[in-house]
Amino acid sequence: MSFVRLQTTFASTEGSIIEQTMYRSLPSMTVTAVSSDFSDFQRRSSTEIPPMGVGYELVRAADFAGRAMGWAEEAVQKLSAKPVEPGQYDLILDPSHLFLTIHENIGHPTELDRAMGYEANYAGTSFLAPPEAVIGKFRYGPEMMNIQGDRTQRGALATVGWDDEGVPADSWPIVKDGVFVDYQTTREQAGWIAPLTGITRSHGCSYAQSWDRVQFQRMPNVSLLPGEDDYVLDDLVAATDRGILIKGRGSYSIDQQRYNFQFGGQVFYEVRGGQITGMLKDVAYQGRTPEFWNSMDMLGGPRSYALGGTFYDGKGQPAQVNAVSHGCPAARFRQVTVLSTAGGR
Repeated sequence: MSFVRLQTTFASTEGSIIEQTMYRSLPSMTVTAVSSDFSDFQRRSSTEIPPMGVGYELVRAADFAGRAMGWAEEAVQKLSAKPVEPGQYDLILDPSHLFLTIHENIGHPTELDRAMGYEANYAGTSFLAPPEAVIGKFRYGPEMMNIQGDRTQRGALATVGWDDEGVPADSWPIVKDGVFVDYQTTREQAGWIAPLTGITRSHGCSYAQSWDRVQFQRMPNVSLLPGEDDYVLDDLVAATDRGILIKGRGSYSIDQQRYNFQFGGQVFYEVRGGQITGMLKDVAYQGRTPEFWNSMDMLGGPRSYALGGTFYDGKGQPAQVNAVSHGCPAARFRQVTVLSTAGGR
């Protein structure tokens, strides 16, 4: 478990004196199952319990003791799970998995310094460039897709009262009705694209890891908003004839412009005729960011919305680490390329 209590004092020559205290908690558990002949092992982690911007109450509510046996049973099931057959599948992505996909192929490419070519450390620049060619023009996904940048959401890791330039916390659309409309900005950066967005105010995305680091643009909470139809995960499964349900974070790889990607997961379930028919293993999917998001055809509603997040998101040189959350509902993506990670096993 990891816990942070961050106390900051900000003072500027403009007259601001701001004191803040933020709390973050990261409880976690991993169960490992080993086959009887020691030829295979499988893990199951507590990915449904995300890190959050709260205190020890997160641990009390997590009920690790009550849930550990279920995770252990799933780890054992993974040992005998059927290897996936590579091909094209409809993917149903649980929020415990989808948050990381959002982080990598929406969160990072919408950082304005990456798009402008001023930042390339920790995984490169951005395919969303130049700004004048994409703001209000680039179709990120279907009309049901709305992405929000937010430093105000209760319980989220990047939530503050003011950023490290003294700017009040903000929330704003990054993708509206499927169209990319705005980046993440600081006070300096806001003017770079104001003629394109009509927004002169910073979105409050300045952050420094500590007093001895220079503040610069860092990711806010970036979330996929729920759909109007209040679907839950079971509804998406029932509407799918041939697919795979993925829960939890796994391995990931993405190119230097956040365009081509590959993601694994924690647990995988085969879906046939609207029902879960068994567990799969060795699943990964790959694609290109715009094609992937435009293949989304079902979006969960508020009842399926959940926060995910990462405690350790790196950027810059010298490197700085921040924490960020990504909320999302369950969602379905049509005909995504799935491959097997089994290798020689």
